[in-house]
Amino acid sequence: MAALANQIAQLDLHLARFRRTGILNLINGQDVTGDQWFETRSPVDDSLIARVSLGAAETVDAAAKAAKAAFPAWAAMPGDQRKAILHRIADLIEARAEEIALCECWDTGQAWRFMSKAALRGAENFRFFADQAPGARDGQSLPSAEHWNVTSRHPIGPVGVITPWNTPFMLSTWKIAPALAAGCTVVHKPAELSPLTARLLAEICHEAGLPPGVLNLVNGMGEGAGKALTEHPDIKAIAFVGESQTGSMIMRQGAETLKRVHFELGGKNPVVVFDDADLDRALDAVVFMIYSLNGERCTSSSRLLVQESIAEAFHEKLIGRVQRLKIGHPLDPATEVGPLIDAGHLAKVQSYVAAGKAEGASLAAGGQRIGEKGCFIAPTLFTGATPQMRIAQEEVFGPFLTSLTFRDEAEALQIANGTSFGLAGYLWTNDVARAMRFSTALEAGMIWVNSENVRHLPTPFGGVKSSGIGRDGGDYSFDFYMETKNIAFAHGTHKIQRLGV
Repeated sequence: MAALANQIAQLDLHLARFRRTGILNLINGQDVTGDQWFETRSPVDDSLIARVSLGAAETVDAAAKAAKAAFPAWAAMPGDQRKAILHRIADLIEARAEEIALCECWDTGQAWRFMSKAALRGAENFRFFADQAPGARDGQSLPSAEHWNVTSRHPIGPVGVITPWNTPFMLSTWKIAPALAAGCTVVHKPAELSPLTARLLAEICHEAGLPPGVLNLVNGMGEGAGKALTEHPDIKAIAFVGESQTGSMIMRQGAETLKRVHFELGGKNPVVVFDDADLDRALDAVVFMIYSLNGERCTSSSRLLVQESIAEAFHEKLIGRVQRLKIGHPLDPATEVGPLIDAGHLAKVQSYVAAGKAEGASLAAGGQRIGEKGCFIAPTLFTGATPQMRIAQEEVFGPFLTSLTFRDEAEALQIANGTSFGLAGYLWTNDVARAMRFSTALEAGMIWVNSENVRHLPTPFGGVKSSGIGRDGGDYSFDFYMETKNIAFAHGTHKIQRLGV
């Protein structure tokens, strides 16, 4: 209890200024507010964190114009100078890591044990892309018999970044760092349900020496600021993380201005456990990948596919683990599962509990709301599900696991591929040939064999089908934020056809 009390005291110190001033937009290096506000409240107890300045179409227009004006100088800055600024941003993120983590926990309900590392992962993102900045424009030499072809890359221009509410700080850095490294300027619209750490990131960037207008922050709602950003003619591309339905809407909104889009969308990711797997390690991974981060992550393994021959024993151990998960205050270092983001999302997750029961699946653990204050739900497990049930097809986005059984490899693959999503997949087997066959045939952008989700920053991150368009990570990020140009130099020896002679 003493540790929790200390955490709350530190949080209050960090929030004091926002309670006085509210959370403001930041455009061209200046605080900007308007006449309208909305509130961000903690899912722990529904208490008011701060008022937030409501950005509208005119706010987005000012931010887009600032990004457009700042673009030429930022794009022309040598890569090693951009590298130095991005490294200073990383230094300041590390210096304020505790503040960022405390604010993130209170604004989102995520547990301290995970968010305490989220800021450091954000710093790592900035360092990684900082080191890529000097060579971001490098291309290839592609000689032919009569020409010497040289490619180069150039930043696309001002871009819009729209980030989600689940792990907002880390995901913001994951998008913004490569955009800045490439030489783009940015208008960032964070999710209205968790805007707090986006403001901290904007402040850090400017303190580190990022020129005014290079990163602009506009808070607001999707139908207001979000729509204005996706339709704005000065914004050349939109990078979005969120629901598949919202991604489809953004694509329609950006079509008139032919915007490039990068979408990291939803998932119904399978974790497939064969009877020859290391079952203890598989169990650890299954529990971690659905119940950590409150299950509110796009890559969560929300469908368990377990082979019939081991299902009963595996489920018995799994139920015990789920029932022993520690649910509590997100700032308590012992907490493993905190509250969901808000009452609306809690109601959505509860509706899937009702749907699972109605469809005939067995509620093996959890499912009930916990307490009268806050947005807590007991970690939930359904067994005995069938592939076409809603709880096996639709993204719940909470601490909610649906278990299905399969007879053989062919049936497992059919079930795994039998949804509209294709973000991630997890495979547990000690048969190397099976692992190669199955992972090749699995419809997913990312697959981990005998592992939970472990990110390696140079590798591509993204999904197929309804789970997204494009890839983040390493050099793949620059494919989105930059245009590729080819210049062909003739040797002067090739024959040119003569017409009209």
